[in-house]
Amino acid sequence: MKAIVYARYGPPDVLRMTEVEKPVPRGNEVLVKVEAASVNAFDWHMLRGKPFVARLAGGLFRPRHAILGEDVAGKVEAVGRGVTRFKPGDEVFGDIAAGGSGGFAEYVCARQDLLAPKPANLAFAEAAAVPMAAVTALQALRDKGKIQKGKRVLINGAAGGVGTFAVQLARYFGAEVTAVCSARNLEQARSLGAGRAIDYAQEDFAGQGERYDLILGANGDRPLADYLRALAPGGRYIMTGGSNRQIFQALLLGPWLSRGGRKLGAMTARANREDLLFLTGLIEAGRLKPVIDRRYPLAGVADAIRYLEEGHARGKVVITVAAG
Repeated sequence: MKAIVYARYGPPDVLRMTEVEKPVPRGNEVLVKVEAASVNAFDWHMLRGKPFVARLAGGLFRPRHAILGEDVAGKVEAVGRGVTRFKPGDEVFGDIAAGGSGGFAEYVCARQDLLAPKPANLAFAEAAAVPMAAVTALQALRDKGKIQKGKRVLINGAAGGVGTFAVQLARYFGAEVTAVCSARNLEQARSLGAGRAIDYAQEDFAGQGERYDLILGANGDRPLADYLRALAPGGRYIMTGGSNRQIFQALLLGPWLSRGGRKLGAMTARANREDLLFLTGLIEAGRLKPVIDRRYPLAGVADAIRYLEEGHARGKVVITVAAG
């Protein structure tokens, strides 16, 4: 089968398309014929081995897993002996990072607990755009942020993968949503449910005297002190993405800077079937939808990661592996 592999950490240039052996599912795994995958910031962190903590998970001196790609959607082709949830022919999707990734390939073996039935109203490319970004947004708002109806929520980085899902989910939970993004993305943010959209080049959300009950930093591009200033008493700031420096600041300084009942911190989502099923319910009810910026073929994975690294993607970047 064809796959995009890498043998050393580095820029996208180290990625190569090659023929590798088709995997065989073990006890609790299913073999998925990958129809589509999507690119996440996780991919370039693992590709470059930065921050260093990425190497603790992916291999200290060289990659432990040769194939990137966490978000997948496809058809079950075979199942291991211990699989009870799926059978050949089932259409599935999920975030398989916890099982070693491998989605940038024609086939991948994935643990059954990391997959769920594909939403019936989504094509494979759309479904592949959902898992990691949408689960991150859900857990940041609902679990870490304790979002409540009527509360004031600000999404900084509202045009990216996590941000587009976060705007929709915050609206679903009944919050008053303010989105921060570039001028070209203001209308998109409003169409997704933001009651107010701020062009970061023209307005400083932290300097207007507005106070928010919950701020989600999907790009974390401001000093922690700015977020603290924009929080209402008892408010929470949750970082889901940003530079290495910003992530470490949130992890190390967030607890120290938290005061007056306000809390600042970073989070990493935990992939699980239950949240995928919850999101599927919203998708099939028309309450949530993926936003796709660009689509690349399997051979274009390196270009897709380069584009995502530029930081201007509007929603998700998808890899179309097979037709569908």
